[in-house]
Amino acid sequence: MGNYLKPKISIKGGNTVKKVVLFLLVTLFFVTVSFAALEKDVFVSLGIGEPETLDPHYAYDTASGEVINNMYDNLIKYVGESTTEMAPMLSTEVPSLENGLISGGSTVYTFPIVEGATFHSGNPVTPYDVEWSFERGLLYDPSAGPMWMMMEALSGGEFASVEAWFEDYAGMPYTEAVDENREPTSDEAKEKLIAFYYDVIDPAVEVDGNNVVFTLEAPFAPFMNIIAHYNYWSAIIDSKAGIEAGAWDGNADGWWKWHDMRPEDTPFHTADFGSGPFELVEWDRAQQKIILERYDDYFRGAAKLKTVIIDGIDEFSTRKSIIEAGDADIAYFGASYLDQAIELQNEGKVVLTTGYPTAQVNTIHFNWGIKEGSEYVGSGKLDGEGIPLDFFTDIDVRKAFGYCYDGATFISEVVNGLGKLVPADLPEGFLGYDGSLPLPEFDLTKAAEHFKKAWGGELWEKGFKLQLLYNTGNDTRQTVMEMLKFYIESINPKFKLDVQGVQWPTYLAAQKAELLACFVIGWLADYPDPHNFIATFYASYGPYGGRQGEAFREYCRENMDGLVQEGVSEADPAKRAEIYKEIQEIAIENAIGIPVDMPLGMNVRSPEVRGWFPHVVRSEYYYYDLWKE
Repeated sequence: MGNYLKPKISIKGGNTVKKVVLFLLVTLFFVTVSFAALEKDVFVSLGIGEPETLDPHYAYDTASGEVINNMYDNLIKYVGESTTEMAPMLSTEVPSLENGLISGGSTVYTFPIVEGATFHSGNPVTPYDVEWSFERGLLYDPSAGPMWMMMEALSGGEFASVEAWFEDYAGMPYTEAVDENREPTSDEAKEKLIAFYYDVIDPAVEVDGNNVVFTLEAPFAPFMNIIAHYNYWSAIIDSKAGIEAGAWDGNADGWWKWHDMRPEDTPFHTADFGSGPFELVEWDRAQQKIILERYDDYFRGAAKLKTVIIDGIDEFSTRKSIIEAGDADIAYFGASYLDQAIELQNEGKVVLTTGYPTAQVNTIHFNWGIKEGSEYVGSGKLDGEGIPLDFFTDIDVRKAFGYCYDGATFISEVVNGLGKLVPADLPEGFLGYDGSLPLPEFDLTKAAEHFKKAWGGELWEKGFKLQLLYNTGNDTRQTVMEMLKFYIESINPKFKLDVQGVQWPTYLAAQKAELLACFVIGWLADYPDPHNFIATFYASYGPYGGRQGEAFREYCRENMDGLVQEGVSEADPAKRAEIYKEIQEIAIENAIGIPVDMPLGMNVRSPEVRGWFPHVVRSEYYYYDLWKE
């Protein structure tokens, strides 16, 4: 079953032969997918792109998260659509003050671990697996990865990276303790590295009999949300199988050898070490296809679906044709294709659900310090043939770009009303959202005024060239970038922007490497608290801060980080709201980014699909909840 959608055909010879073989390939694809979709226990899901990695502690995108969420379990999970009510998963109880599992002034959380659950390897799930999973994530802590949330929670909001935490403990930078070969720089440095594990990391997550106990440095309100299912960085990993495959060995001596490794150098990158309802059969990267099969020994009961095929098909017309023919069960339709989805629903071919709230924003952000060697900045100079690497440190450049975004047209024409303009990078409905703040303003006259002032007037005289990327298949991002290109080029013929589509892993990697001058990106809440948006976009240590250059991070350290810390530490909701309003005012005044929209939900599925419901922090689909009739 695992390979039946992956025909092994070599294309050789002239154009005629290639066209015939291509026709046969396409025909075979439709025949095999149709065969799969007709089976009631086989589910075909059509999306765009593919995962970046299957390592729970590195992944930080929805495509990766969807697969991980179906392969792995967490300690607790949300109940239905709720963001506040939780149920046990690998823990037998949800900690609370009432049952005594939250104690120590809300700094100690105790989780009794279920007995009888097994990983896909057959190894039993144990309390040690839980401790090892969290400690491995904290020590691994990949750059621009998701572990900053767990670090922040355990350290009482003080630290968002293991390197910063180590420096505070040891009194020396991590880079002075470990050299480029991952070796301690001295005996003293090695002693401090080992002591850091014993004194800081190990006490934070401990096994106590059949319980796992988390000890926070200070109360941190979103802690339970951070570890709940759908948050794949808190997944429980098979430690025995992982260690055997080359992951961190669980020892204090040498933990730094596994810190911030490349994902492809970890055993979890393309493999399955989970205990969830589905196990990995195949990841065909050439075809952007993931095949999962039911884990029949799943401790909560086997899933109704036997096989799940997650197919990344970037071209919308192909996705539409497949689900229209009844050969897929769920398909991604961007909001710009709402009219076509309505047509299919009117014909009885799909069920359409729209307009439900999301905990999401789409936004454009600027890199204040593009890395040397970027292929997207032309000459790399202010000479009319490119841009300097610090191009966006000039506030007039940022403001000019902002005035070239026509948000009203984008909402009405591009996403067909399935979006809402917001003042900053915080969705409506979250604490601190303030509708009185100014929305993005489209004004080409003001844009021209700022372009003329930028770089002391040199920019207007010399012009610039810049490449804007979007991930292939994301038509709304493509339209946003083309909108900027059209309006900016209309202001001055010396301004040239080239819009190019690339595959999602390429797009994400270029962002993380700080090679893009500006990028459009979405943020789906990790957990339903405003801190998750505010810290993400406006803190120096936030995941997007790591993509916007050292100059941007320095600005945030001076102007934002203190306020962000005040916001998450404040218990009074009214005071928190005022702090978050102040942060947004600073972001708007200084043109930190361009908030594109807050999307409204849209789901297109076969009339046979049962069990689907929206959830504001879920990455795509959790197939354990789904079945077909």
